[in-house]
Amino acid sequence: MSMGPDVPLLDYHKRSFLLRRLAQTALGGPRLKLGQSAPAYVYVNQIVLLLMPWALGGVGTILYQLDVLPDYGAASLSGGLMLAAASVMQGTAWEARRRREPVESAPVRNNLADEDVWEFASCAGSETVKFLIPGKKHVANMVGHSVLAGALCAVGTWYLLPNRLTLLYGGNVGVSVTLFVVGWLTVCVGEYSLIVNTPAESAAFQVLDPYEITALMRPFYIFIFVAVDLTDRFTADVPGLKLANQILHVVFLALPVFWLLGVLPPLDALFLWGMEQLLEFGLGGSPMASDVRLLGMVLISAGTAVASCFIPSSVGVVLFMTGFGFALSLNLNQAGFALRVVVVRCFSVKKFQDMTASSWTRFPWREAIFYPTVLMLALLEAGLLHYKLGSEAFSKTSLQAVTSYVLMALLLVTWLLQELQAVDVFGIFRNPLYPKGVSSVKGFVEKHRALSRMGAFRRILTIVVSPFAMIAFLSLDNSLHRLPSVYISLGFTRSFRMVWQNTECALLDTVVVSAIQLLVFNTDLWWNRSLDTGTRLLLVGFIRNRLFQFVSKLQFAITVLWTSWTEKKQRRTSSAPLLVLNVVFFPVLLTLIALCALLSSPLLPLFSLPIFLVGFPRPLRSWPGPVGETAYLCPDTVYYQQMVPSLTSALQAAFLSGSLGLCSPGSHYLCRFQDRLVWIHVLERGFTYCCVNIKGLELEETSCHTAEVRRVDDIFETAFESEDRPQRLSINRHFGSVLTPCAVLPTKLYSDARNVLSGIIDVPENRWHMKDDFVKVILWVLVHHCYTKLKRPASPGEARKRESPPLMPPDVLSKVGERMSLGLSRSDRLSMESIEAWTDNSHFLERESSRRTSAARGSLPKLFSSLPGAVDMADELGESRFYESRLPALPALGTGKRRMSRPPPGPPPVTFNSRCSELLAVPRQWRMAAYPGAELKEMEQAFPEDWFHLVLRQLYFSRLKDDHFGPLEDFVTDPALREVYLQAVLPCWIGMFGADHSLPSPGQIFRTYNGDIPWSACRRWLAGNPELLQMALKAFRYTVKLLVDKASLGPFETSEELLSCLEGYEKDWFIGVASGKEWQQAVLQEKPFLFSLGFDADKGVCTSRTLSLREFPLPVGKLCCEAVRGQWANLSWEMLYATNDDEERFSMQAHLFLLRNLTMQAADPPHGSPVYSSGPLHVPLL
Repeated sequence: MSMGPDVPLLDYHKRSFLLRRLAQTALGGPRLKLGQSAPAYVYVNQIVLLLMPWALGGVGTILYQLDVLPDYGAASLSGGLMLAAASVMQGTAWEARRRREPVESAPVRNNLADEDVWEFASCAGSETVKFLIPGKKHVANMVGHSVLAGALCAVGTWYLLPNRLTLLYGGNVGVSVTLFVVGWLTVCVGEYSLIVNTPAESAAFQVLDPYEITALMRPFYIFIFVAVDLTDRFTADVPGLKLANQILHVVFLALPVFWLLGVLPPLDALFLWGMEQLLEFGLGGSPMASDVRLLGMVLISAGTAVASCFIPSSVGVVLFMTGFGFALSLNLNQAGFALRVVVVRCFSVKKFQDMTASSWTRFPWREAIFYPTVLMLALLEAGLLHYKLGSEAFSKTSLQAVTSYVLMALLLVTWLLQELQAVDVFGIFRNPLYPKGVSSVKGFVEKHRALSRMGAFRRILTIVVSPFAMIAFLSLDNSLHRLPSVYISLGFTRSFRMVWQNTECALLDTVVVSAIQLLVFNTDLWWNRSLDTGTRLLLVGFIRNRLFQFVSKLQFAITVLWTSWTEKKQRRTSSAPLLVLNVVFFPVLLTLIALCALLSSPLLPLFSLPIFLVGFPRPLRSWPGPVGETAYLCPDTVYYQQMVPSLTSALQAAFLSGSLGLCSPGSHYLCRFQDRLVWIHVLERGFTYCCVNIKGLELEETSCHTAEVRRVDDIFETAFESEDRPQRLSINRHFGSVLTPCAVLPTKLYSDARNVLSGIIDVPENRWHMKDDFVKVILWVLVHHCYTKLKRPASPGEARKRESPPLMPPDVLSKVGERMSLGLSRSDRLSMESIEAWTDNSHFLERESSRRTSAARGSLPKLFSSLPGAVDMADELGESRFYESRLPALPALGTGKRRMSRPPPGPPPVTFNSRCSELLAVPRQWRMAAYPGAELKEMEQAFPEDWFHLVLRQLYFSRLKDDHFGPLEDFVTDPALREVYLQAVLPCWIGMFGADHSLPSPGQIFRTYNGDIPWSACRRWLAGNPELLQMALKAFRYTVKLLVDKASLGPFETSEELLSCLEGYEKDWFIGVASGKEWQQAVLQEKPFLFSLGFDADKGVCTSRTLSLREFPLPVGKLCCEAVRGQWANLSWEMLYATNDDEERFSMQAHLFLLRNLTMQAADPPHGSPVYSSGPLHVPLL
């Protein structure tokens, strides 16, 4: 990916398309400029359809002005005419589509699609009609939108009656004419988008619009303006309502501009945002992790607030608010699980008996004891304080004032303890108490012990002391005696819940309110005269939230402005003019930032330039759809999936201690380890729990990713790994970046070590030893396999079903057999003259003859399936012939001394000396291979008898005490047992190394390791015995690992060391292929070590990859949440509206301060490309 200031903002062929789309959005749907030549009637028809509502509304307006019809009659007439016209248009569109193609249906609107190419035959042709009026996808929308179009025209006529406008503005005819003309243009724009052709909206939230909700957006906002006017008409004089109506009539003219700029949100985003704001500021809740939870929580919370208004007793109201505020702030998922387990356990519901055994062990016993205890104490405290002392007026010596001082002390102490937990105090100064030179988890825990004690003390203050202190402050307020009152009940319902839902913010709000009350309680101010404590807390909480957002957005805007000039790679020819304009119009910029903060909407930097727009309000999650449902799976996905449970536990401790700062919904964190990047998004927060979404990012091999990742590494290394920091406070030299380092999380994950095997696998001596070691390893594998089946007599299918993890392994053996069958069939077609020899001097990358290459290319099957997005082994090798099979040299016919014996009908009968020998014998079908007789004699001479006896003596038979098993030495020295194992080992040895005695080349070792065994007489026979083939491949891979270990650490001195090493491989290692699902299965099972053999095509050498599982210190930093929301808002606009999906665009280039490329990658698909995304994870904070 290219970097620099000359990178285009928009792809060349997209520029004219974007200009046409902007014009279409401004006019409400007419396409007055196409990307192709079109007849004049196409444009004339669009203008007629655009102005038709004005003409139909003008009929009613004229009749009203002539006193022929009253205002409601004129509106009804215009609405009826518009309904008839809309019905005709939809019917015409439906008929044209039916005639053109009977089975064609209206396509689903896709915001990512470009324009189509149209062919116009006539003015009323089906193609022309389809272009002008695409029609609706659903019949219900055809009817519903037509009715809504008639109603819109009716209320528009009523809203813009000239006499009414003149009366509203005191007889000012000029204003009335302007409002009438421009206002009707606004209505026409809304009507066209509803009933004729819906344009692409710049405020796009969804990629697809299957239910055609976008067409309702503009009429909805028009109806809101009309509703205010109708309220002003039919109600008595309401202070300020007439002024608001006059202002809204003027704003009504600017609606097309707002729609063009994307300030007004689409309906789905509007309702989600509205429910989120109502729940957070009106009802004291928190943004939810899903739309269903949000809707359910809003309904339950609103019902609770309404119910509190009907309780006549003030003590009853206090108890009701305290109890329900506590209950609604808990993790309802966990509470529901606990309730379900208790019900099933107590009432013995047969339907759920199977789940009680496992669920009872996971029952949250600590929470089941803690929550009822806290609830009872809170109810007791609130009831007694309000009943005994609640009527006392506030004064400087009252108990409520004393509680205020206690709250101030709690705020100061908890705030200081929280700042001391992080590596940087206030994000600026280095914390001298934080451990230096963090390199291991053990060392970090030792150095962090003092801070851990401080964190535990802060946890007690936050979870226990602060809520009870705030309950006491609220219960002592005498405003509660004025209940029942809707005004007071809503404010206190929110306050009693905020105590538990968001304790830190509630503590700050309560301290601010109490401090103001202590300062001005004697003065006759509006604050004391008109507001109760609950309403004050609501206002202070809203101002606090918006003020924090304003500061964060201002930091983001200043960073964009400053870096657009100071960063060389961000400096463009337009940077200087834009910087000057922002400085000159800085008050306007502050107003835009304040408006964004007021609406809780993102500040959108257009194309990532210092051109700031107000993004439309949207939920804090920023993206539609369920959390964690989509991700681009690849081989790295499994590593993120493995580390999530451990990371969740580490997050629990960090959130409790406060080392990650204020954990509020919408916060973003970034973790970094080796080549892995973890993105953490806080979705929801409640009492003793937090809900997060964890994403895994893939480090792509691009210059942009590399530059930003180096910046992240530099920030973390400076903060955590620098041991030469001075003892006194020092300044964070990365201050101003959107990433602020916070803490280190001890996390259990895999470290990845890759080594080049030059000097190991290419040394002939090591490969000779490998052939000798293979016999010992295959013997150990076969004995271990038979002994394991003896201990566990269950069938292999049942065992796999019992032991298999959620991620099922692939049918590796069938694919290996398929490859071998293909190789055999291809080999049978080759003549003897075409067979090439492979010697020890041959380079394992040399090309084969063109005849064999043409036969093998294209028909080579894939060996191992993997997760979607995984790179196939053949793809990794590129165009090289490295992975193709080579046929070993065979002796010329008639010249060899060895003769192939005919395959016997079956193995000769064997008489064992011991019952144990009979039980440990290999299966009969494993001894039926056809091989040269001379090979059997050679194998008998080379058979490691001492090793075989050692392996047998290590076995433990608890039933050997029985007499019929015989003495242990009888089966160890049983020659029949030796013979059957010899007959099983020999075909495996020939199958893995070939029938000749040549030294295996590095290329042959690599191919055999990956399942492409060389040609031999035993190859087809092994393919027919998949279980034995699996044992042979396993032994060969163990032997390769032995080769690497012996070359690196030295040879084994005794056979016992070798045996111990093999047992360690079996217990703690997975040795296989990194691209297979068995590898992923081993990662999910958390095998301590994993090993695979690879190949570096660029260097032409074999490589090894070793994964080690242990706890590592994982650095984590907090991101500027408004910088993330702003960049995501621009990404959504570029992708959905401008369709700017060019990977080389400017907004995708690296930005060392904003981490722009990583932020784009962390967005939900299809905008971003995370390789892993978890569902909502509920982190307990108790």
